[in-house]
Amino acid sequence: MTGGAARPAPPPAAAIESPCTGVCAIADDDRCRGCARTLDEIAGWSLMTPAARAAVMAALPSRRR
Repeated sequence: MTGGAARPAPPPAAAIESPCTGVCAIADDDRCRGCARTLDEIAGWSLMTPAARAAVMAALPSRRR
């Protein structure tokens, strides 16, 4: 034992916001019918920067029209 004070646990990782609606089907325009993301956006979502995810999120309403 080192005798030092125990370090506090690190804070939990922040959850990544996702537009996923659970309706996962790719339409003829190569976008998901549920969330309107492209396959590339879906596949890379967890690797995108917060700014890149925010840009996709901002574009989704116009895609759903």
